[in-house]
Amino acid sequence: MNGSDVQVVFTPSGRRGTFPIGTTVLDAARNLGVDIDSVCGGRGICGRCQITVGSNPKIDADPDRLSKRGKTELEYRGRRSLEDDHRLSCAVTALRDVVIDVPPGSQVHRQVVRKRAGVISIAVDPIVRLYYIEVGAPSMYEPAGDLERVMTALEEQWQVTGVVLENRLLADLQPALAKGVRSITVAVHSGKRIIAVWPGFHDVSYGVAFDIGSTTIAGHLVDLASGRVVASSGRMNPQIRFGEDLMSRVSYVMMNPGGDAAMTRAVREAINDIIGGLAHDGGVDRKDILDITLVGNPIMHHLVLGIDPTPLGTAPFALATDRPLTLDAVSLDLDANPGTQVYVLPCIAGHVGADTAGAILSEGPHRRDPIQLLVDVGTNAEIVLGNRDRLLAASSPTGPAFEGAQISSGQRAAPGAIERVRIDRHTLEPRYRVIGQDMWSDEEGFDAAEVTGICGSGIIEVIAEMFLAGIITTDGVIVHRDTPRIVEEGRTWSYVLVDGPNPISITQNDVRAIQLAKAALYAGVRLLMDHLEVDSVDEIRLAGAFGSHIDTTYAMVLGLIPDCDLSRVSAAGNAAGTGAMMALLSAEARSEIEAVVRSVEKIETAVEPSFQQHFVEAMSIPHKTAAFLNLQSVVDLPAPSVARSDKPRRRRREESA
Repeated sequence: MNGSDVQVVFTPSGRRGTFPIGTTVLDAARNLGVDIDSVCGGRGICGRCQITVGSNPKIDADPDRLSKRGKTELEYRGRRSLEDDHRLSCAVTALRDVVIDVPPGSQVHRQVVRKRAGVISIAVDPIVRLYYIEVGAPSMYEPAGDLERVMTALEEQWQVTGVVLENRLLADLQPALAKGVRSITVAVHSGKRIIAVWPGFHDVSYGVAFDIGSTTIAGHLVDLASGRVVASSGRMNPQIRFGEDLMSRVSYVMMNPGGDAAMTRAVREAINDIIGGLAHDGGVDRKDILDITLVGNPIMHHLVLGIDPTPLGTAPFALATDRPLTLDAVSLDLDANPGTQVYVLPCIAGHVGADTAGAILSEGPHRRDPIQLLVDVGTNAEIVLGNRDRLLAASSPTGPAFEGAQISSGQRAAPGAIERVRIDRHTLEPRYRVIGQDMWSDEEGFDAAEVTGICGSGIIEVIAEMFLAGIITTDGVIVHRDTPRIVEEGRTWSYVLVDGPNPISITQNDVRAIQLAKAALYAGVRLLMDHLEVDSVDEIRLAGAFGSHIDTTYAMVLGLIPDCDLSRVSAAGNAAGTGAMMALLSAEARSEIEAVVRSVEKIETAVEPSFQQHFVEAMSIPHKTAAFLNLQSVVDLPAPSVARSDKPRRRRREESA
């Protein structure tokens, strides 16, 4: 450490490092792997990266250890609340040695990881098989080498021919034969390569199926012989500290040389952590993990593989490859058996990735007659439509609003986040439920102090409820009603969902953010329906963590999805992860999805002339022209209305209480 360097210590993680004077606190955190939330990718917009100055026995809590407030923080304080002792880590630099405290609200890892693979029915036929063989002893009369004797034993005892031994195993072969008294067990991958050798009899083999999401990573440890899921685990994707959504991460790579390598290291370390945790939970030796499958969106796919994702950030959104890949785990720095192979499912198009391929494999629209709409709702919605005759796929840029970003009181699905909302049609009073509490807000024992914000499922419900209660018009405008819940905010109105010293309100900008996101999704769906020449769908499956936790009725009220018999609308769970498990357990499943992906028609929404028209019509709630007859049979939709021209009156909520 020289005179131009300062030490930055983070609590509660305890991580520390030395950096040049003038390094932003967020950059220091990223360098050390400290998970500070940053929805906007360090642009000073979201305010999620707030920190405070702490202290330790050697460093006091002098606020002057950080730079003075600059334009970014002052502008943010003009828009949103920023307490005097809170700073934006993306906008403040370290001038002297400093202790940085990351408060719970700024810590990424607090999110509730909700990715669980579904139960599957599949004939277990893994790509890796174990063969126990008894190998003839060497003889002066038959001078064949031990490797050749192993090949002979495989052919005679198992009718396995044409296999090769990985060179790194040659030195292990004779010690294994000696220890096993001329009997060994070999693991053969795809009938072609011996990837592991054990002395004597060994009947244990495992695989791990991974779904690498932009927000969360889920892994499932599976017994390759029985297909039994031994353990499942999930964690936040540590790349979030580089940017909340995919485009923020691509932008980070563009603006920071070496940023792609940093994100690759981060995600591979997270995968290794999950492998270690799964092995521990399942009582499994990591050396018995012989196969890994992996799905993810195209940008995650590229970053895990160590490929520059920036070509995916601009048209024509070119993939490095859309083929399925089989790679050595060691080439990806993954800690399993040295011979473990990683199978990466094929991508479909520039923004329709291997995760969508996994979802198709799991849900099987290509095996059925009904027209199925399969949607993975996320920061970039991936859409599949069709049946056994024809499949189409597209992506639609919904942005991160559904995950709580771009919402004034939005947050991820963490303890304290509002996830369910109901509004009385007469009094307009709300009741809500938060993650971590089993009761509603109007029930005795509810702890209002634990409410911290509102997550995606809550945002969907509150805006749909506001529409059904007549607080929002069909064009998405909050109108004044005779209730103290609706308060003036500049030239618009807001609805106060939670009272108290830290109120939570739904603003006009919040409604607009959701309108833009849902219109983008609906327009993408409608575009595929046009290409398939259908006016309705037979069933809708909502995939992904978010899709599993939204109420399908409210999703339709909002116009997030097209009209359909509500009994045929359901959650698919972590369909991508389930598809990865199917590929792990079945060589036939791999061949199936590789063939299906080649037949999928890719529709690029960005170049479709009708997308904009569909988008504009879908801005209305639920839609400007679509009738939604199925929905109307079970929900009383308000009559179409538009906002009145009167501006907010100068009356504060407390004056009208």
